[in-house]
Amino acid sequence: MVDTALHLSPQLQDLVQSWMRELGSVRRLSPNTLEAYRRDVGQFFSFLGDHMGGSVGLDTLAELRAADVRAFLAKRRSDELASRSLARALSAIKSFFRFLEREGILATEALNVVRTPKLPKSLPKALTVLEAKQTVSTTAEMEDNPWIAARDTAVIALLYGAGLRIGEALSLTRAGLDAPVLRVLGKGGKTRLVPLIQPVRDAITAYLKLCPFAVAAIEPVFRGAKGGPLSPRIIQLRVEQLRGALGLPPSATPHALRHSFATHLLGRGGDLRAIQELLGHASLSTTQIYTAVDTDRLLDSYRAAHPRA
Repeated sequence: MVDTALHLSPQLQDLVQSWMRELGSVRRLSPNTLEAYRRDVGQFFSFLGDHMGGSVGLDTLAELRAADVRAFLAKRRSDELASRSLARALSAIKSFFRFLEREGILATEALNVVRTPKLPKSLPKALTVLEAKQTVSTTAEMEDNPWIAARDTAVIALLYGAGLRIGEALSLTRAGLDAPVLRVLGKGGKTRLVPLIQPVRDAITAYLKLCPFAVAAIEPVFRGAKGGPLSPRIIQLRVEQLRGALGLPPSATPHALRHSFATHLLGRGGDLRAIQELLGHASLSTTQIYTAVDTDRLLDSYRAAHPRA
């Protein structure tokens, strides 16, 4: 991490801290995102210190030109930073300058004319319905220990049957699973309600009956072999095992099961707004990408099956 204190005026150091507190408390960004934003802005100020000479303060930012920002992005590009990371860095810098403007401290037009780096188009990689079902049903065959087999089956059933992220599934408590509808704590501390279909509930019930550890109501219900909270890496390795056993593509990951949940719901006529709520997406545009996935799947089926395709 870049130490911003080495090249920032005391006043600017205080403003960065205030901005970070606002991102955490008001926008409720995740700790990982906060750390990435702090690092991106720190690298920008470090560049400005070398680029303009001396310590960076509000007077330095007031003189900022679009060319300076572009020079920073070019420098980061030369360090082989990917377009997505460049876009995030620019987003972090713009966020800090918007904070300064809202606080009535500083306003600049320099960032308004700098374009976000073009991102490569990438669609979520979903499994077919058959592949997803096989992934869930075959999980128990990968493990000789009955309670661990039941545990991994329950977790993977939650990823595909409820569209949870792996971290969301592993943070579920006994009290939360006993409720009629799951209350899931997602990204940015946002809570959403997710219903559980019966096959998923059955998988969880089977695991709870076999689990050898006493789990308090407020503790994560999925436990490791020694009784501690289950590591995401264990589920990732299990899916890798399943990938080899079932001949699935490299894109078949725990997160691909969440993509499959959304794609298959949409393919069966699911409402886009409802899918947005189930996934916990803040913006409908994030969910709309699954319409492209479903269209691609339809076209693939057409090309494979139609005699004139």
